[in-house]
Amino acid sequence: MKIKALSLFANIGVAEAYLENMGVDVVLANEIDAKRVKVYKHIYPKTEIICGDIRKRNIVKTLCQKSKKFGIDLIMVAPPCQGMSTAGKQDKNDYRNNLIKYAVEIIKEVKPKYIFIENVPMLLLTKIKYKNKNILVPKYLEAELFDKYHFERSIINMADYGIPQTRERAMFLLTRKDIHPIWVFPPKEETTLTLLDAIGHLPTLDPLIYDIDYAEHLKIFPEYEQKQAIAKSISRFHTAPKHIYRQVISMMHTPTGQTAFNNKDEYKPRKNDNSLVRGFKNTYKRQSWDMPAYTITMYNRTIGSQNNVHPGRYIGNDKNGDPLYSDPRVLTIYELMIAMSLPNNWNLPNGLSESFTRSLIGEGIPPLFVKKLVKQIITKGK
Repeated sequence: MKIKALSLFANIGVAEAYLENMGVDVVLANEIDAKRVKVYKHIYPKTEIICGDIRKRNIVKTLCQKSKKFGIDLIMVAPPCQGMSTAGKQDKNDYRNNLIKYAVEIIKEVKPKYIFIENVPMLLLTKIKYKNKNILVPKYLEAELFDKYHFERSIINMADYGIPQTRERAMFLLTRKDIHPIWVFPPKEETTLTLLDAIGHLPTLDPLIYDIDYAEHLKIFPEYEQKQAIAKSISRFHTAPKHIYRQVISMMHTPTGQTAFNNKDEYKPRKNDNSLVRGFKNTYKRQSWDMPAYTITMYNRTIGSQNNVHPGRYIGNDKNGDPLYSDPRVLTIYELMIAMSLPNNWNLPNGLSESFTRSLIGEGIPPLFVKKLVKQIITKGK
């Protein structure tokens, strides 16, 4: 069964990574950011991607016309979540909360067989303006589409589907009412993959301390260059993150699964003026080997953001007898790709900045889950 798909709010196509090999042609996509569009074109040269703001009439018109021309069967909708996410401001007036309306306009015009809508769980509690009233997004979707589509709705945790990451998302699967069988979520899997399963085989890797003299850096990490060479031989994306001295020292004294706020005073997080940082205990925190990774966000490159630091391993004591732990750093891009279930040979172009690449990955939908989800259509539609 061949499926032709349209990807709205496509980012760089993280969700699409496995679809071509399973008989799903993403023939059309839309993304507002020109820089992302350029990356998308590099990864998916066969896809026609329309660069532009979906709020503009000409963009909606073009997407509708081309969707009908291509015979689109599936529309994937993953609007920006910053206005709803608990990691953001949760601004009820954020214009991005209303972008779903333009996707619905396209859906009603194109009438695809299947629709996949994904966002953070707060989507279910977010209100938008509809017919002079503020109503919840799910109620809006039902008001606009329920007469033509069967709805399946759930909050999905990616860790339940073979992805080594705890990532909860609200999802809707819509099947046009003349199509049988209906699209349903795959069953949960019995085995949960941990960070040890996912990246435990990788050797230790030291960060680069960029705010001190390099010779001083090598005194702290005398094997830095050798470890860096080994990491690069594993993947071009497995390179040492750069951090500042005071954060590195703090995390070197932070055990696996713990926050640096629990350290002795001299190893607690400190500002540039040496005063103590005040923050939440899910920051300056190492992840745990025996659990999936925490949700990967756009802000995955900073030690001081939520649950970003490598689990590390005990490596001995310092000269004062205090325990030391390896890998006082955030996850590398390569480790993030593994936790996001991206293929090792994914065709990301060279020359992208580290911060840009990290934010793109953090915004994505784990593609292995999308593969398992779409497989439900392909196998049951035969």
